Amino acid sequence: MTFLDPKIWTGSIFDGGWRASRAGDAPVVEPATGDELGRAGTAGADDVAAAAVRARKEQRAWAATPYEERAALLRRAGRLFEEHAQEIQDWIVRESGGVPGKAGFETHVAAQECYEAAALASQPLGEVLPTARRRLSFARRVPAGVVGVIAPFNFPLILGIRSVAPALALGNAVVFKPDQRTAVCGGFSIARVFEEAGLPSGLLHVLPGGPEAGQALVADPNIPVISFTGSTAAGRRVGEAAGRLLKRVHLELGGNSALVVFDDADLEPAASAGAWASFFHQGQICMTSGRHLVHEAVADEYVERLAAKAAALPVGDPATGQVALGPLIDAGQRDRVHRLVTESVAAGARLAAGGTYDRLFYRPTVLAGVTASAPAYAEEVFGPVAPVMTFSSLEEAAALAADSEYGLSLGILTRDVMKGLALADLVPTGIVHINDQTVDDEAVAPFGGVGASGTGTRFGGTGANIDAFTETQWVTMQGDVAAYPF
Repeated sequence: MTFLDPKIWTGSIFDGGWRASRAGDAPVVEPATGDELGRAGTAGADDVAAAAVRARKEQRAWAATPYEERAALLRRAGRLFEEHAQEIQDWIVRESGGVPGKAGFETHVAAQECYEAAALASQPLGEVLPTARRRLSFARRVPAGVVGVIAPFNFPLILGIRSVAPALALGNAVVFKPDQRTAVCGGFSIARVFEEAGLPSGLLHVLPGGPEAGQALVADPNIPVISFTGSTAAGRRVGEAAGRLLKRVHLELGGNSALVVFDDADLEPAASAGAWASFFHQGQICMTSGRHLVHEAVADEYVERLAAKAAALPVGDPATGQVALGPLIDAGQRDRVHRLVTESVAAGARLAAGGTYDRLFYRPTVLAGVTASAPAYAEEVFGPVAPVMTFSSLEEAAALAADSEYGLSLGILTRDVMKGLALADLVPTGIVHINDQTVDDEAVAPFGGVGASGTGTRFGGTGANIDAFTETQWVTMQGDVAAYPF
């Protein structure tokens, strides 16, 4: 039996062991072919409630476990991601439509997230405070308790493990709802890793499901912290529901990131960076460059080079051919992408490349001469589309880049890095890459956006993870009971 053999998970959800879900099952579909790869359990509200109760019960013993043991378990988890990387990658390719290179990136980052989380377990978790009285006063970070994690389909392994691993390392239990469309590569692979690593039963629950399961997770009184990654529209609903319940909620949401190309940039590597930024994983990335802002002096040449790259990129089934782009996740997403492209062309944009599709395979698309009102420029497309707009000065570039409700990532291409930093100072954004494109992630780096892109840095690095998954507790100690006038 292989690591992710369907015999293990068919019709099941995970609570430390594998059991049939109360809400039945759903097909695991390969978007490139439409074939059914298996059937995964579908969690309902009752499954979430049972998981939350058990997670709360088991969490206290886990929080009291010596940090060396928690760290050792996270290191074992990292090694298991490496040992079973090829099988997990095969599922990422077939279930999410990612090319093999993208799948390899996911398993590499998943292992690194576990190794970095292992280091969290031994971090100092407090500080001694000054006090006007004869006592010891200190603040310490304690586990939040049970962390609810909701992750999407596009980078399902990374976007799940980056919350699951640090939350567990810091002494929490986790109830995790992966997207039903990527239940195996984004959910059950994580369950199997921690099962084999020896995580005590009941501390990690993996419950693929739809909106009902997500709503139940957010509302459950036993889950005080929610870590959500997904669309801005869904994130607003999660934030509203959690706010009414006075829960802490970490939101990593959508984006419409700008890639700014100055007139002094070398256009061949700039066009290559731009193609990667808009077409990697079919543009289904929150950090995708959704707006190419190019100096008017080089815009025509940039569009020509970018369109040539788009036209040359092979699109097809990543499981059977050497392709650069695979399928979009489903027909609903394809139809939305195509609507935004056709409406933009109708509004005056010029189709320089792409704009067509076969089944779920959408050609990489370049739109020139767009205006700020063009739908494919103004909205997050979440598809392989590169709209290009021109600017004439640094100030205009800054105004255009900042003219968005989103604020996730910013790429700036220029030979003058100080000019790039001056531009970055003028644009509200959580991430800036000077002389690189907008798509990047490392387990050691803080990650998060502002505005409609989320509630700031919530993942990655030591400080962000400790802030996200622990609570601050003030403690004082003194030798005798203080005397009071009452």
